[in-house]
Amino acid sequence: MAGLHSMKQWLWKIAGFILLGIAYLGVVTPGLPFSPFLVGSAVCFSKSSPTMHAWLYNHKLFGPFLTNWMAKRVFPLRLKYAMVLVMMSSIGIMWASNIKPIILLYSAISMTIVAIWAWRYPSSIEEYDSRTQLKKRIGWFK
Repeated sequence: MAGLHSMKQWLWKIAGFILLGIAYLGVVTPGLPFSPFLVGSAVCFSKSSPTMHAWLYNHKLFGPFLTNWMAKRVFPLRLKYAMVLVMMSSIGIMWASNIKPIILLYSAISMTIVAIWAWRYPSSIEEYDSRTQLKKRIGWFK
C-alpha cells in the first residue's frame, strides 16, 4: 500500500510541474491563460509536495494571486484587463492571418466565455468584503 501512495504522490507532483510549466507559458504567450493552470498546479502540489506548495505561495508573481484566489476568489482588475487585451490581440492576429472564419468564431466565443467567467469575480479584497457584507454572491452564480 505504501508503494501505491508513493506512486500517487509522484503522479500529483509530475502533474503539478506540468501545470506550472503551462502557467509560465501562459504568462508570456498570448491566448494561453495562466490562472487555471497555476491553481491546478497549487492543488497538485498540495497533495504531493509541501515544499513546492509553499514555494508557489511565496512566489513574487504567483503568490499574491494564489493567496487571494484561494482565500477569497479575488481576480485582480489589472489581470482582467491584461487578459482581455491579450485575447483581443489574439483575435486580431488570427483575423489578419486569414484563419478560417469558423475557427475565428469559435476562438472568439471561447475567449468571451473565459472573460465572462473571470469578470464575475471580485477584483480586490475590498470588493470581496463589500459583497460579503451586502450578502451578494461572490462569483455571480454561487
